[in-house]
Amino acid sequence: MKLVSYVLDGRETLGVWLDSGIVAASELLQGRDGSITLDTVLQDAEVLQALQVAVQNAPRQHAVDASQVEFLPCVPRPGKVICIGLNYRKHAIETKAAIPTTPIVFSKFSDTVAAHGEDVPLPQGSSQVDYEAELAIVMGRKAQYVSEDDALDYVFGYCNANDLSARDLQMVTSQWLLGKTCPKFAPIGPYIATADEIEDPNNLAIKTYVNGTVRQNSNTGDMIFACGELISYLSQYMVLNPGDIILTGTPEGVILGLPKAERVWLKSGDTVTIEIEKLGQLTNKMV
Repeated sequence: MKLVSYVLDGRETLGVWLDSGIVAASELLQGRDGSITLDTVLQDAEVLQALQVAVQNAPRQHAVDASQVEFLPCVPRPGKVICIGLNYRKHAIETKAAIPTTPIVFSKFSDTVAAHGEDVPLPQGSSQVDYEAELAIVMGRKAQYVSEDDALDYVFGYCNANDLSARDLQMVTSQWLLGKTCPKFAPIGPYIATADEIEDPNNLAIKTYVNGTVRQNSNTGDMIFACGELISYLSQYMVLNPGDIILTGTPEGVILGLPKAERVWLKSGDTVTIEIEKLGQLTNKMV
């Protein structure tokens, strides 16, 4: 099932993305009192199960075309946004970095998330903004001290993410935070595909397009630390809660990986699209 957070009648709501369009969860579960948001299904597994049953007979006449929807970040209020650096072998090689032997962990602030179709402001203090296509894991259960074998059982779903990076700010010190957490520097979406839709998150095609031209073209199979490894590793040192997001790293093809003379950083008017197999397309314009 594909879940969308969007604006309906002036307020946040949850929808289900179908071939015929987007249907509000509240219409599918007409007997339920109150509005339904992503928080609702993260907190109550029975609501998610009821949606999965109801969607089998979703009334096509209630579907709204996705092009007519005002999207919200597919996780509107993540608890934590945890990022993994240099997690693709070819990306580490292109940036002339050593292959990590343990995951490189950093973070973005939770209010950096942006929606599909939302404009991203280029920070005034930077002239070197880069794209980074990433598979994002959305946690569905509290995870602490979990094993690699069990780790994927704690996943709610997966989505596209763009780990936008102001490289000149990122490299000022050994701490990357400043260049990673500018406003709207973590677009996610357009939807979350629930875990049952993704048979193997470690074998998905992943691409970036800038103004329609392919810039990144890889597969999550090039990750050094697979999704289950990352969840297990992080859970040894922090508690992962429902709604937390893990950005799993980016493949080769970023601007930073080019020779200096060939680097053309993102500029106002550029459109960046992240496309991961089975997760649709996430598009944002730089302004």
